[in-house]
Amino acid sequence: MPVMKTLLEQLRFTEAEIRVRKRLLDFSDEDVDALTQCSTLVEQRLDSIVETFYGIQTSNPEIAALIGDADTLDRLQSAQRRYILDLFAGTYDLEYANNRLRIGLVHKRIGVEPKYYLSAVYLLQRLLVENLNDLVGQHDLSMRVVKALDKLIYFDVTLVFETYIQSMLSEIEAVKNRTEDYARALEETVAMRNGELRTDSLTGLTTRRFLNEALQRTLKAAQRRGEPVCLIFVDVDDFKELNDQRGHTYGDQVLRELGKVLLDAARGEDTCVRYGGDEFCVVLANSTEDQALGSYCQRIKSLLAERLPNVKISLGVVQTGPENFENAEVLLQHADRRMYKEKTVKKNGLAKH
Repeated sequence: MPVMKTLLEQLRFTEAEIRVRKRLLDFSDEDVDALTQCSTLVEQRLDSIVETFYGIQTSNPEIAALIGDADTLDRLQSAQRRYILDLFAGTYDLEYANNRLRIGLVHKRIGVEPKYYLSAVYLLQRLLVENLNDLVGQHDLSMRVVKALDKLIYFDVTLVFETYIQSMLSEIEAVKNRTEDYARALEETVAMRNGELRTDSLTGLTTRRFLNEALQRTLKAAQRRGEPVCLIFVDVDDFKELNDQRGHTYGDQVLRELGKVLLDAARGEDTCVRYGGDEFCVVLANSTEDQALGSYCQRIKSLLAERLPNVKISLGVVQTGPENFENAEVLLQHADRRMYKEKTVKKNGLAKH
């Protein structure tokens, strides 16, 4: 009986727990005796009680909609007959408790709200009491069985609602897990997207979107320490012709290799950026213009000559600080103009020759 075992284990139900619950309700052997004495009498009215019960239930459109078709109604009527017989059978053990737990689970799964279940319990109890008073008459046994029935139905309702609650907690846990899974997936997507936006997929350098952030950070640190900052604008000479003559695959290879060259020449505190197309920027912390031209730019040209001997670049270098600092936008404009000035000088020199 795997379902029984699962339900009882989930709710930590044992014979000892049943004894505790009976004691809390003052459900005694005298109550069991009163119920069993009336079992034969109740059995005589069993079909009448069940028919009356479902006649009243199905007169409510909302409940009728929950019940649905005639086959379902037949199954419910059969289950109700068994339940009524169990109430007066005198055996209220683990199997009895499990059957009540299963009732709660079924009601929850088919969408019966607690208000409908409780109203049905009230109706059944009322019908049973009316029939018992009629069958037993007004004497001591009638009062005893009504009290015993009241205790036992309370016992049953607590079991049913524990499965309601357990089922709802399971649903909440499932929703929580799905929400956490979704949140993790979203975080991963955002992190991946941020990574894609921050890192250029072709060269592995920082993207233009984060150039201003990197430059501002370097400038603020330089102002605090009284250090110079250099910005270098890099552009591949005649890149369109390279693409046209040797194809975009080769053009991409040139950009990837230039990105590696810039990184290999840089220090840990420097930032290398793909500005767009064949344009790059490098932010050099604690560097003067002379240092940038004499050290960093020479390393770039040397590495590039080794790896891409047919590729030439133009460089525009500007310094700000350590006393007065230009803002990021102005620095970019100055570096861009110097780069184009170098490019123009080269073209004019070639034209003269």
